[in-house]
Amino acid sequence: MYIYNVTTKVSHGIHTAWVNWMREEHIPAVMQSGCFTGFKFVRLLEIEEEEGPTFAVQFSAAAKADYDRYINEFAPALRQDTFNRWGNQLIAFRSLMQVVN
Repeated sequence: MYIYNVTTKVSHGIHTAWVNWMREEHIPAVMQSGCFTGFKFVRLLEIEEEEGPTFAVQFSAAAKADYDRYINEFAPALRQDTFNRWGNQLIAFRSLMQVVN
């Protein structure tokens, strides 16, 4: 199992609208790709929030090929949509992790 993690620091002025957009539009669009089996959407705690709160979404993929398909076929358009809506009011860091049992 693989986890595609996107951690995002969001400016205070947009964070409520951004959370709603994530719940109602962005996360459903990612899930509609068919590349992931589930997700968790969380807010990071016990970190500095002077510039805004930080959130993470962890998408679960059964195989690396599913993640690769998402990155190649779906991610570019979804990332562009994010930039078009929010511009430089947020910064995202992405990582791929493999579950080790």
